[in-house]
Amino acid sequence: MAILAQTKHLNTADQPGAGSVAELNGLAQASFVRVIGPIFEHSPWIAERAWAKRPFASAGALHRALCETVLASDEAKQLALIQAHPDLAGKATRAGTLTPASAQEQASGGLDQLSPEEAARFDKYNRAYRDRFGFPFVICARQNRKEAMLAGFEQRLQHSREQEIATALAEIFKIAELRLHDLIAA
Repeated sequence: MAILAQTKHLNTADQPGAGSVAELNGLAQASFVRVIGPIFEHSPWIAERAWAKRPFASAGALHRALCETVLASDEAKQLALIQAHPDLAGKATRAGTLTPASAQEQASGGLDQLSPEEAARFDKYNRAYRDRFGFPFVICARQNRKEAMLAGFEQRLQHSREQEIATALAEIFKIAELRLHDLIAA
């Protein structure tokens, strides 16, 4: 199976076309988790739970099953998923400790080319957001440029915590959909 050959060093950002949905449906749970687990940042539990919902008719059906798994989990699990995401242009970015997928995504949004003033604004907003909500600001960087992300901070800092949990999960689902698309051959 082509998909199994790529699981040893799988990186969803660097391994497009890793296999088909049919191949995923045939994987044992441990292999499925190894392949699909990285779709959600540091949260393989989602793939582990979704595996039982096989077979998936399409990539869209797989994505829905993964998202439904998150939505059916308790708030503590949902918050842990949100917490697994790095700050935008934050300490992990500067230290080079982002996952390869997150590093590529942040770069696609222009966060690897910030002026010192822009970096200071991101640091300020990251702190304010964490102070207000207790978790990092999550936005699909592949669908936004740095200017839109900064505007998003300003807008979303006005939301309630419940609104931000829902918004963060919706953004995570966008990120996961793009990562899944990168992973699965058309």
